[in-house]
Amino acid sequence: QVQLVESGGGSVQAGGSLRLSCAASRYTYSTYCVGWFRQAPGKDREGVATIDGDGTTTYADSVKGRFTISKDNAKNTLYLQMNSVKPEDTAMYYCAASISLVRGAGCWYKALHRDMNYWGKGTLVTISS
Repeated sequence: QVQLVESGGGSVQAGGSLRLSCAASRYTYSTYCVGWFRQAPGKDREGVATIDGDGTTTYADSVKGRFTISKDNAKNTLYLQMNSVKPEDTAMYYCAASISLVRGAGCWYKALHRDMNYWGKGTLVTISS
C-alpha cells in the first residue's frame, strides 16, 4: 500500500521560510507526475506546484517566484521550499502522487483537477502577519 507522509509544517511570520517534505513508501517519485496542494479553511483544495518525471516544474501564479518544488530520487522524498511566505499561504498542505507519465502542462492539468492517485494526510502551515 502506497503511503505519503508530509512533515515540516509549522507557524512562521510573514516573510519567513519553511520547507515541507513528503516521504513515500511503495512508490517512486522519479517517474511520475507528483505535486503539492493546499486547502485553506472554507476553500477548495488547490494545486500549488507539480513536478513530472523529467523534472519539469509548474506553479500556481500565487506562489510563482516564492515556492520551489523538488524531489530527491535517492531518498524518495518530495520537497516544497516556501520563501517569502504570506498570511494567505496559511493552509493544510498535502503532497499527492499519480501513476501518470504525463509531462509539463499535462501534469499541471491533473493538479488543476485534483486528479491524483495517492494523497498524504497533510501538514499545517500557519503564517502570521
